[in-house]
Amino acid sequence: MAEYQQFIAEREKIDFLIEQGYVIKGVTENLSGAFVEFELKKPDPSGHKNSIERLHILTADARKYFSSIIIQQNQRTG
Repeated sequence: MAEYQQFIAEREKIDFLIEQGYVIKGVTENLSGAFVEFELKKPDPSGHKNSIERLHILTADARKYFSSIIIQQNQRTG
């Protein structure tokens, strides 16, 4: 059950950034998980938001989740 709770927490972080207008720009995977880089689609003119955010994703289910988001993003743009 602990891994499921971790997945939920990671999914919520991903969803929060997507809702804030971020898109996934890159993924670096290694033995300690995946580092997902998000970038604001439209930079915040007030400068209150960082234009780049990084999340460290550990669970396999969260990796599948952000992979599906990448596929959706690519279908919209390409």
